[in-house]
Amino acid sequence: MRHELITFGIAGQRFGIDIMAVREIRAWSPVTRLPRVPEYVAGVVNLRGAVLPVVDLAARLGWTPTEATPRNPIIVIEHEGQLRGLIVHDVADIVGIDHSSLQQPDSTGEESITHFLAGIAPLGEDMVMMLDLNRLMADESMDMAA
Repeated sequence: MRHELITFGIAGQRFGIDIMAVREIRAWSPVTRLPRVPEYVAGVVNLRGAVLPVVDLAARLGWTPTEATPRNPIIVIEHEGQLRGLIVHDVADIVGIDHSSLQQPDSTGEESITHFLAGIAPLGEDMVMMLDLNRLMADESMDMAA
């Protein structure tokens, strides 16, 4: 089995998500902050008349929040019938990863980044961390932004 991923960078690390979940890649547009949402929810943007919650992926992974600029793309994904935007630092390529090359990271609990990973695979001289969208989007308080 082969996984087709779109790869992108966050804090100098390479990540990937299933290409089938990606609906579009947008140029940066300013977000409107909302009260009483988790810190990693950057806010919402207008997506052709619909309200799109936008997640700062660096903050969601427990890293320093992104100070977004016009250079930061937003990857629009669909997960369980809902659209969400993900702020990333850059978008790289679409790559194919063989399932057999995907290794499970050692889990160190829900507070660790490994909690959000479906696996890690070699990609040339680098590694790509495949995100598990079910775990990444599993937060009841995030639904308040939708």
